[in-house]
Amino acid sequence: MPQCMRSRLHCRITGATFPSLTRKLSTQVKPPLRILQHPAPHSGHIRVLLLNRPEARNALSRQLVSNLAEQVDTIKAEGGFGATRALIIASEIDQAFCSGADLKERKTFTQDETKAFLTQLRQTFTNLSNLPIPTISAISSLALGGGLELSLCTSFRVFGSSAVVGLPETRLAIIPGAGGTYRLPGLIGVNRARDMILTGRRVSGAEAYFMSLCDRLVEITPEEEKQEGAARAKVLQVSLDLARDVCEGGPIALAQAIKAVNGWQKGEEAENEAYNTVLGSEDRLEALRAFSEKRKPTFKGR
Repeated sequence: MPQCMRSRLHCRITGATFPSLTRKLSTQVKPPLRILQHPAPHSGHIRVLLLNRPEARNALSRQLVSNLAEQVDTIKAEGGFGATRALIIASEIDQAFCSGADLKERKTFTQDETKAFLTQLRQTFTNLSNLPIPTISAISSLALGGGLELSLCTSFRVFGSSAVVGLPETRLAIIPGAGGTYRLPGLIGVNRARDMILTGRRVSGAEAYFMSLCDRLVEITPEEEKQEGAARAKVLQVSLDLARDVCEGGPIALAQAIKAVNGWQKGEEAENEAYNTVLGSEDRLEALRAFSEKRKPTFKGR
């Protein structure tokens, strides 16, 4: 075959093949965070963030943390009175909620890149823990290291009986670095937190509920564990029900209650400040009217 014909044939083949290959590859690359919205009572919506890195069991990569930070910052900017009434963080995959840090990616970081990543991770977790709306972690499988620390930043944790959680960092000659050493004792007490952190052991969903690490325990049957997506869907549904139930309250009251509870160490001062803010709100007056009129109140977040 003449060279010119071979060249033309090669051009036709490559021209036909590469676009389809590009399209195929592009469809395989999915963003690490999927965002859904469900209607909330009264007004607004419940935002659901689904962690979606199946190839790494939802490990916390630089891109995933950046995407989380963007979502948290957006909700933070609403100040508790925007369209987002509640936030749920869940998983798009069965294997894990979040397996912790992406150690493969971490190995490629310079020292400065590691510091920058940890700074963003910690700030994102802090901002999440300080959001003025109810937040929920929905966990039906594995949550280790930074994955468990992520869940410690939310107002509620809904675990399936199939969940397995832990802080294994000491087994890797390090310690929890994204709030685990102080948020976990605040939830379950110093003694139990010390046990989990020093042994690095894994805790079942049932034991987590016993030690008050989770607020709701969803029974997952052996059949549901085998069925793809069943456990995730069941835990997410309970989380949505919880979010809707909490959002029946007035937005101002919820924001101030969250602020007061988060500031429990300030005690009376924090509670008094929060109560005074709620006392003069339109929602409070509406609640009083609705009570006297024997009807359901309609809250407007004012």
